[in-house]
Amino acid sequence: MNEKNKKPFVLAVVGPTASGKTWLGVELAKIYGGEVISADSMQIYKGMDIASAKPAEAEKQGIPHHLMGFLDRNVSFSAADYVQLANEKIQDILSRGKLPIIVGGTGLYIDSLLENVKFSEGGSDEAYREELYAYARDNGNEALHARLAGLDPEAAEGIHPNNLVRVVRALEVCKVTGRRFSELKKESRLVESPYESLIIGLNFDDRQKLYDRIDMRVDEMVRSGLIDEARQLWQESGMKTAANAIGYKELIPYFEGKAVLSDCIDTVKQETRRYAKRQLTWFRKNPRINWLFLDRFNKNNEILEKCKKTIAKYLEM
Repeated sequence: MNEKNKKPFVLAVVGPTASGKTWLGVELAKIYGGEVISADSMQIYKGMDIASAKPAEAEKQGIPHHLMGFLDRNVSFSAADYVQLANEKIQDILSRGKLPIIVGGTGLYIDSLLENVKFSEGGSDEAYREELYAYARDNGNEALHARLAGLDPEAAEGIHPNNLVRVVRALEVCKVTGRRFSELKKESRLVESPYESLIIGLNFDDRQKLYDRIDMRVDEMVRSGLIDEARQLWQESGMKTAANAIGYKELIPYFEGKAVLSDCIDTVKQETRRYAKRQLTWFRKNPRINWLFLDRFNKNNEILEKCKKTIAKYLEM
């Protein structure tokens, strides 16, 4: 596809949850002979299918999807891990003459991959790390996140309080290196990317339309067995990993007999809407994203035609 540039071409489809990324990624893969690489921090885990909106086989339409459901829930996984595995998948897909299409809503994964972030270990302090986890257990994730905000406001802005692994890592790096985590991240972007990449972002002019889609998706998840899936995770592991995933942690009060189910489901919807807002805040900082506002189109084929024109224009540059 990309004859004018020596670098291999990679396509990405990003946006908030429930915006239609899975559908568009599959359709573009069908048009351009591509394969999908997921960029979702929860779809990587085994057994976390419904709340993470892993596409069913019918949705995939025969298109290979990579980096989904391959990791045990008790295994930690970082952005550096993602970049390493995604790069391996990209090379594999390219070697077979296919187009790699990155699809997901985890902005850190996507930016780190396409901007060729070089992760420094930054040293480690296991005792301090355990101290931080203990502090979070005793005082709550928000309290630990506030400590990070005091040391490195920029890093704290990009990390959700419930993403305990990243909050702890950022604080650990600050202590070990004596520098801000955000500063080290910026320095890690100084090496040029090995890819030519085009990013298509999905959004809506009318935010309420996105929120309505989110509410409908949650209702569908409940019909598809979300409650049973969450209960099994809770019974098996106390939701060690799932406690960070929207759609699971909000149901814990119901399992503990402290809240009624309908209220917990409403909380899932509310937290998902908030998450979508945070995703959009992250992605809007990236000037390279070509935004498609879906409520400006009447039919799906119009969306695909716009994508094809955008891709063609980029490759002609």
